[in-house]
Amino acid sequence: MHPNHTPQRSVEVHHPTPIPSPVVHPAPVVPVQPGHVPAVASVVLPDGRVVTGYAIDAVRPEPVTAKPAVSRTAVNVALGGVGFLAVCGGLLLLTSFIAALTAFIGQLIVLAAVIFGGWIAVQVLSGSGHKGGTTVNIRRAVIKRNHFHG
Repeated sequence: MHPNHTPQRSVEVHHPTPIPSPVVHPAPVVPVQPGHVPAVASVVLPDGRVVTGYAIDAVRPEPVTAKPAVSRTAVNVALGGVGFLAVCGGLLLLTSFIAALTAFIGQLIVLAAVIFGGWIAVQVLSGSGHKGGTTVNIRRAVIKRNHFHG
């Protein structure tokens, strides 16, 4: 478009409306004196700068109340009692183990006697029908005889 032929626009200008700021009443400054004036410390950094500030004391924990001293005799008596109980417990366990082992061996002996006695009884009772002599299977004897003489 040619500059002479530019259409005219009406320009409207807006002016902002200021917002009123709230009324702030500053609190009165009351100077307070510390109980003591802390010492000012200055530290020189490696690059030459100096940092200055108040030194702050580290918070120290409350001192621990001292424990009452324990007598060496009391410690020795306590350790002796613990040792005595350990030995008694060990002897009780050993005695129980020996008693159980003895009972087990006794049961094995009784079991062996029952089995062996039963075997002897079977031998005695089964042989009571025949008064000495050999039991021979007739068929087998015949087969052997025919085979032997055949």
